[in-house]
Amino acid sequence: MVENFKTFENHKVYNYTLAGRPLVIETGKIAGLANGSALIRYGETTILACATASAAPREGIDFLPLSVDYDEKLYAVGKIPGGFLKREGKPSEKAVLTSRVIDRPVRPLFPKDLRNDVSLLLTVMSVDPDCSPEITAMIGASVALSISDIPWNGPIGGVFMGMVDGEFIVNPTFEQRQKSILELTVAGSAEKVVMIEAGAKEVSDDDMFKAIMIAHEEIKKLVAFINEIVAEIGKPKFAYASGELDHDMFDEIFAYCETRVMEALDTDDKTVRDAKMQPIMDDIVATFEEKYEDIKVILPELIYKIQKKIVRRWLLVDKKRVDGRRMDEIRPLGAEVGVIPRVHGSGLFTRGQTQVLTIATLGTLSDAQRLEGLDEEDTKRYMHHYNMPGYSTGEAKALRSPGRREIGHGALAERSLLPVLPSEEEFPYAIRLVSEVVSSNGSTSQGSVCGSTLALMDAGVPIKAPVAGISCGLITAEDGSWDTMIDIQGLEDFYGDMDFKVAGTHKGITSIQMDLKIDGLTPEIIKRALETTHQGRDEIIDKILLRAIAEPRAEVSAYAPKMITMHINPDKIREVIGSGGKVIQKIVADTGAKIDINDDGTVFIAAVNRDSANMAKAIIDAIVFEPVVGETYEGTVTRIIPIGAFVEYAPGKEGMVHISKLQKVRTEKVEDAVSVGDVVRVKFLGTDEKGRQNLSMKDAD
Repeated sequence: MVENFKTFENHKVYNYTLAGRPLVIETGKIAGLANGSALIRYGETTILACATASAAPREGIDFLPLSVDYDEKLYAVGKIPGGFLKREGKPSEKAVLTSRVIDRPVRPLFPKDLRNDVSLLLTVMSVDPDCSPEITAMIGASVALSISDIPWNGPIGGVFMGMVDGEFIVNPTFEQRQKSILELTVAGSAEKVVMIEAGAKEVSDDDMFKAIMIAHEEIKKLVAFINEIVAEIGKPKFAYASGELDHDMFDEIFAYCETRVMEALDTDDKTVRDAKMQPIMDDIVATFEEKYEDIKVILPELIYKIQKKIVRRWLLVDKKRVDGRRMDEIRPLGAEVGVIPRVHGSGLFTRGQTQVLTIATLGTLSDAQRLEGLDEEDTKRYMHHYNMPGYSTGEAKALRSPGRREIGHGALAERSLLPVLPSEEEFPYAIRLVSEVVSSNGSTSQGSVCGSTLALMDAGVPIKAPVAGISCGLITAEDGSWDTMIDIQGLEDFYGDMDFKVAGTHKGITSIQMDLKIDGLTPEIIKRALETTHQGRDEIIDKILLRAIAEPRAEVSAYAPKMITMHINPDKIREVIGSGGKVIQKIVADTGAKIDINDDGTVFIAAVNRDSANMAKAIIDAIVFEPVVGETYEGTVTRIIPIGAFVEYAPGKEGMVHISKLQKVRTEKVEDAVSVGDVVRVKFLGTDEKGRQNLSMKDAD
């Protein structure tokens, strides 16, 4: 017996029922050195959530250095990682996207002047397919921060909404998610909605709004439960050194340069604006460097706040935008297709100074991406990648691997187009889109959605409907007044309170992503944003996209592989492949086609030209051919024996015509009726007990 067995005096267990399944929050037992930690179990999904903060801010930091990491462990689903090292490497795309989904509702609730490093690590330890690990991790993040001593204005709650047969479902099971036309994640506080992310199969604005409101009602109850935990075990929040600028200094410098900054900002050209701002900044340093020694260090933050104050005042009070547009007016639009030669499809979309060139590439289904993660899905047929090089914003910087932002924007565009893509049976291609942001001044992710519609239609992909994306901004005041504006450009994004991105067709929404800088949205703001973005995307589709290309091209590009789909008896797959793959390898060598065969007998044939694909199909047809008793076929005499002639009536299929079946008259010698090489018509009489195929020339006439 162990006498000094470890006990945990602060160990607490809290129980809650969320969407009919048990949610258990355990604290005080694991990861005690973190500022706040909790083990969250939802069903059998388990997440360890740990929140940690540095004791003091780093020198020269003028922002909140927050990191949110959703850490997938493959042991959570009973898998051993692939590769040589056999351990988890860089985060999967799904992990990066989940980290972003949790970051967005958490970040706005930190004090604006906090500069301490904050790390939020959410480790996935087990996964129950019916209980979303992403939602469990979001709840875990809220609990860990709320009970910690880190200053944070939570808690929040989060739920996932589905829609099956017209009914809304909170946290649907795995089976329900497979049938759902809606994938909606909502996070919120007790008063407001803080984050919305959605993928949908053309869901209406009204249904989307209803789903968000139902989610928020569930969130309110969850937040009340977390508040009970905080009341019992929450730590007092620590005091921190404020990173706020000195108010008197700010007021003095603002008064000094206000008029000149207003003049510099009053243009729709980002390059002109930046050029006008540079001498103003130089003048501020020259004028105030003796009075304020650190003026050069704080200048970026100072200029940011000066511009922010002016832009927000214009938007909220004067209803004035920096480029002179109305609050409901979209910047000048442009669209072209077939921009790049030889690629399978291309589309160039322009909105103001934002410009995105999207390239479409079609491949065989074997080109589909293979996935290794916690989901059931192991391949992805449609891929969308987004790149934003330095020149797009006028910056001179070296090319780097895609960061979280690039991965997130690519996934958002991918989600936006997925509902309108044809099925694998209708269009047996793997599809890759690459959006190159060649110029950026606001909402490039939605520009890539529009460019993608153009590229897909140019590539001959029979999409069900064109998709457009647009963003809606928000400006708020301390007295509760607010206003929205359509198609925000860079300054309105930087200095505004919201970037509400919505993509969809005329019929309905296909995706939503909301970035927020305030503590949440009211139902009225959400409803206005949905209405505004619907009007915007209708305008883009009708006035620009469909004028550039009215419908998908009838044929894929001459440079794209030509695809044929056929179905064979699954029992015949072995014959097509052959021993050691010899048969299928010979077909590939003879025709130049690429062949993929599914276990259900579906065969996908891809070739550079249609003739090669048809040739490969003909060979496979011959291999799997099964003659029908009583049917007549044309064949070639291959050899003669005294009692009859052998005829190859289909490639690889040979039967014998008995001497008595050669002619309607008596035949003394086989050679009197046929010779080797003769082309003859035969009727298939059937197969005898020894497996021999019997033919008749006499009965074929």
